[in-house]
Amino acid sequence: MDITSFWHKHKASWAQLEQLVERFDRHPREIEANDIDQLTHLYKKASAHLAYIRTYDPSNEMTLYLNQLVSRAHNLAYKQHSSSWQQLTHFFGSHLMQLIEKRAGFIAVAALLFIIGGVSGFAAVMVDPLNLYYVLPQGMAEQIDPSRLGEGHASINSPVVSTMIMTNNMKVAMLAFVSGITFGIFPIYLLLFNGLLVGALAAVYFQSGSSYAFWAYILPHGVIELTAIFIAGGAGLHMGYRMLVPGRFARKYQFLEAAKESAQLLLATLPLLVIAGIIEGYITPSALSLEVKYVVAFVTLLILIGWYLIARRRRFYNASLDLISK
Repeated sequence: MDITSFWHKHKASWAQLEQLVERFDRHPREIEANDIDQLTHLYKKASAHLAYIRTYDPSNEMTLYLNQLVSRAHNLAYKQHSSSWQQLTHFFGSHLMQLIEKRAGFIAVAALLFIIGGVSGFAAVMVDPLNLYYVLPQGMAEQIDPSRLGEGHASINSPVVSTMIMTNNMKVAMLAFVSGITFGIFPIYLLLFNGLLVGALAAVYFQSGSSYAFWAYILPHGVIELTAIFIAGGAGLHMGYRMLVPGRFARKYQFLEAAKESAQLLLATLPLLVIAGIIEGYITPSALSLEVKYVVAFVTLLILIGWYLIARRRRFYNASLDLISK
């Protein structure tokens, strides 16, 4: 092996790794998630170079230099990856979106089931308003009065209501996830039923000419809330699918693997549901104009889209580093 050629070929990446290690040592608070990913990839690349050169000349000065550099990078890489905050930012900033894209089919099916339920509920009440009493839970239909939409702002205890809503939404998400053990049957029912309720209510307010106001009270929290429910529902459907169609491996193994992955998707819904609960407890029942509430809904949609685009960009960046390190 030509030591000089090897040095000239790879010295740029080693220098980059050395500079990054110095940054980690001197300015640890300025380190971002991308820096950690880059450190990991450059460390793996330098480790491969070290293993290669050791087989030819273990006592060479370049071997000693690489050994020291790889040792420093190793300590930093594993120290940083043990940081809870860095793990959290990596999870929500990159890994989660990869999981969502990986299981986009199941999440799309969850959304489709909700839409089917919504259209069915809307059509049923439009055909016969009395069908509302068959769709809504007992006693709920009598309380629906479009003319009183938005009343009682002052009497609402927002912190209490917000907490109750968060708790309820998390229970629904947990139920959609855990019920995947029923071969996906209960998640299907849950998504259809919730869609049915929303569709039936939408029909009532449509018939009274109050659709604009109705959706102004639904969308501010609904955009985030439904996104979370669809993700949780998709996770439950994926678990159910793996129980029905285990593939080449044992059913128990496939189910447990699906459960691990789905649990991560469920974890992602929790902060979304907290945000949705805060909006539903404070903004939805507030005296803000309907137009402002629509603006809030639009902003939440932009935030979700921005989150997706940023996470996708970071994932492509990490993938490019993978190619470089190979």
